[in-house]
Amino acid sequence: MRVIIAGGTGLIGRALTKELAKHSYEVIILSRNPEKVISVPIGVKVVAWDGVSIQGWGDLVNEALAVVNLSGENIAGEGFFPSRLTNERKRGIRDSRILSGKTLLEAIEAAEKKPEVFVQSSAVGYYGFHGSEKLNEESPPGDDFFAEWKEWEKVSAPVEDMGIRRVIIRSGIIFSTGRGSALNRLVLPFKLFTGGPIADGGQYLSWIHETDEARAIRFLIENNDARGAFNLTAPNPATNAEVGKSIAKVLHRPYYLPAPGFAFKLAFGEVSALVTEGQRVMPERLLEHGFEFQFPELEPALQDILVD
Repeated sequence: MRVIIAGGTGLIGRALTKELAKHSYEVIILSRNPEKVISVPIGVKVVAWDGVSIQGWGDLVNEALAVVNLSGENIAGEGFFPSRLTNERKRGIRDSRILSGKTLLEAIEAAEKKPEVFVQSSAVGYYGFHGSEKLNEESPPGDDFFAEWKEWEKVSAPVEDMGIRRVIIRSGIIFSTGRGSALNRLVLPFKLFTGGPIADGGQYLSWIHETDEARAIRFLIENNDARGAFNLTAPNPATNAEVGKSIAKVLHRPYYLPAPGFAFKLAFGEVSALVTEGQRVMPERLLEHGFEFQFPELEPALQDILVD
């Protein structure tokens, strides 16, 4: 059972590769820098691609069960601190997703035996920011830059005309300590004994443990009835204050020093909305299809990641 992962070296890709390899899948990672990819599970193959052509790897789509598209530049940037969303960065983020999506489509069109399922990555940013309002897969898209996920989702729509089942995963904030994790940014002030609420602390954070993220993607690959959009978030989203207090409790640190929202906006510009605005996103379709979370509650999830 072959699964091809574009973007397999990112935060979600690494967790998914580990999950699939554990369950005896043949995993092929498409990477722009295969020589730099280390610590992959035994048997996982890393193949070079440039994100814009199918030369050298396109034939691998033949006989594949699934293609998973996780590729694209990180909206928050690659550094520890978020990068400002300049017009140049926005253009690079758009291009990285649209071009790689079109390239995967080209490979699938050329395949004699096409994959059974195509998994398209997206994010809860699709919905825009709605404070404490509960959002599900039927909620309409937002109208800011973060909501451009709706345009990136459309790129893979033609696979459905080829008879391929398409699954869209709208992921929340991945709780992990891996490279590129937003949780690392949240935890650092507490490790320095300066942790506290960001802005008023009431904004919701839709999170998911990296184990459940990977398990959910495998579940959707294996479930022939699963198609369309699925929110990959824990069933218990928490406010920024609740997350902060839980981090403080797990790490045995104080929770007292607030970080004003305006300071984040001055320092990081538009991208600051990722931590100062709220989204309360529910995984309704995932639960309806029978998925069971290993970490549905906030504190046990943080305990597992930060301590255990």
